[in-house]
Amino acid sequence: MKRFLVTLSAAMLAASVCAPAFADETVNVGGSRAVLIKPSAPRASVILMPGGDGAIRAGDAGDIHGLTGNQLVRTRKAYAARGLAVLVTDASTDLGSAVTYMAAIKRPVTVVATSLGTLRAAQGIASGARPDALVLTSGFLSQQSGGSNNVMLILGSPASLPRTLVIQHRQDNCRNTLPAGVDPFIKWAGGRARVAWVSGGVEQGDPCEAFAHHGFNGQDGQIVGLAGSFH
Repeated sequence: MKRFLVTLSAAMLAASVCAPAFADETVNVGGSRAVLIKPSAPRASVILMPGGDGAIRAGDAGDIHGLTGNQLVRTRKAYAARGLAVLVTDASTDLGSAVTYMAAIKRPVTVVATSLGTLRAAQGIASGARPDALVLTSGFLSQQSGGSNNVMLILGSPASLPRTLVIQHRQDNCRNTLPAGVDPFIKWAGGRARVAWVSGGVEQGDPCEAFAHHGFNGQDGQIVGLAGSFH
């Protein structure tokens, strides 16, 4: 019995050493509530900008009550598990303030935006935010993406575009983020952007929602791996 307890204690100690040390907390960034997940020794930072209306409805203790199915919201802890400091922003969060906040924790700072969040990211960059890198997933990229507004239109010129990774599902059937919009954006970016194409996964429900190919249903690990290593 004594040997069992010693072995159990050793196993628990090993588990505690190997377990990622981080906790969720609600923070105020530029007058807006956001959720921070901070490992004890982050190697870089990511700012996650969800799609939809962008209202994450942060509680008082790092809890999120809105957009819980959104691809970036549902994978936020997976980014932290990779050793990244994570800030999940609300639509009302000023991106420039968010970049400054996360840079004080650990640079480089990568903005990861999805769907309608890609428009908010572009608006933030157009207003002066300067992240070290940018990841656009299922993005409103160009006129050929299908929407009436897009990143190219908001920025006007690629001059302010940071080093950028586009992650696009080949079977994204959302009318605003069609795969046809990628190549025009890459050409416009003039060497500042590259694309990672994704196939497979599961298509469920509305093609513009989180559990269709648009939201990379069934491929969260792959998307986190691509976006989380781009900085």
